Amino acid sequence: MRLNISWLNLSWRRGLIVVVALGAVIRCVSLALKWNRELLLNDSIWYSYTATDLTQGVWFRNILSGGPSAEHPPLTTIIITPLSFLSDPVVGQRITTALLGIISVILIAFVGRRIGGDRVGLVAGLLAAVYPNVWLSDGLVMSESLAILLVSSFLLAALELVPRPQLPLAIATGVLTALAALTRSELLLLVPLTVAALWHHHGIRRAWKPAVALAVAAGIVLLPWFAYNVSRFERTVLLTTNDGTTLYGANCDDVYSGWNMGAWSVFCVLEAAPVEGDDSVRSAEQRRLAIQYVGDHIERVPLVVTARVARTLDLFGVRDMVNGDVGEERPRAGVWAGIFMFWVLAPLAALGFRRLRGSDRLVLLIPLVIVAVTAVLFYGGHRLRSPAEPVLCVAAAVFLVGWSTDRRSHHPGDPLGAGSGETAVGEADDDRVVV
Repeated sequence: MRLNISWLNLSWRRGLIVVVALGAVIRCVSLALKWNRELLLNDSIWYSYTATDLTQGVWFRNILSGGPSAEHPPLTTIIITPLSFLSDPVVGQRITTALLGIISVILIAFVGRRIGGDRVGLVAGLLAAVYPNVWLSDGLVMSESLAILLVSSFLLAALELVPRPQLPLAIATGVLTALAALTRSELLLLVPLTVAALWHHHGIRRAWKPAVALAVAAGIVLLPWFAYNVSRFERTVLLTTNDGTTLYGANCDDVYSGWNMGAWSVFCVLEAAPVEGDDSVRSAEQRRLAIQYVGDHIERVPLVVTARVARTLDLFGVRDMVNGDVGEERPRAGVWAGIFMFWVLAPLAALGFRRLRGSDRLVLLIPLVIVAVTAVLFYGGHRLRSPAEPVLCVAAAVFLVGWSTDRRSHHPGDPLGAGSGETAVGEADDDRVVV
């Protein structure tokens, strides 16, 4: 990995401190508004109770039946466990995810700086600090804060790996992809997509060694959880038993027509006939029923998939998604602010992508592809879009700084360069942004 000691630049450090402080203040205020509030009936119950069980030496059990549980991958639970020893475990768990969010602001700033220099980095960090779709997850006892942090870490590693494949960096990237998959299961797609990026950029002959190293490193990190699940469930479980529930709630009458089309329905899951056996048996049956439902309603699938993608882009079912987010402890005003800011950032990010060169564009596309695949196969929602939010911040920053530089360059006596550490038109190599 190339080391750039210009991080010692005083203006960069001061700017980063201001940006991180702003992000910390926003997250602290959001955390204070949730202080001592009981958890609502959503995924946070599983994360919180499972982490509290870990403090007592009880590993991943179903909080209702007492049987084995892998409702979600384990890393979020493990990360929030240390502060679950507090007298009020939920307070400690909320503090943990808020801290993860503050770290993510730093990482997103560094991703922007790696691509476009100091100004792009600071603008990307500023956007991450204030963008509601990033900070709304911080302080919740859920996986999105950790997922955003790990996706940002992955981007930093992959931005170095893809243009210059080296075995140590490939191994580090593989570890990060596995940790991300142990946070949200769809992020397992980081492995094949990064391998595909390497092969596209360098060809199979040059890239096969780092590609294999990345995949093997990811497999080694994932193996303990795989082995643990195989040893305790009736059916084979790799990452999670939640795939059946997700598929079943996304493929039923409630979400194949009307304003709820393209969403996910808890009512379909609750109304299903009980299944004898552990969570793996239940998940397998739900998966079977979901696939059968898709086959029986195949003529509706194109329209439903369109609705899922439109929901992901906040173009359909917006009010319904807001109500769902409020049920997950997000403030209604904050959710609406996130939607409006997404409508602004998304087109700016699209314009920013046009300014990227070479492998940088390829790497930033990876989380977007994952979100698109997830929306098509499952449903559209803000939580499922979280891996793409760091990319939006960085790509929008690229456009904003480039646009500002373009305007300044037309003024006599104004330097072409955009600031310390940035690359001017004609000087950029294949892996930097044209600003």
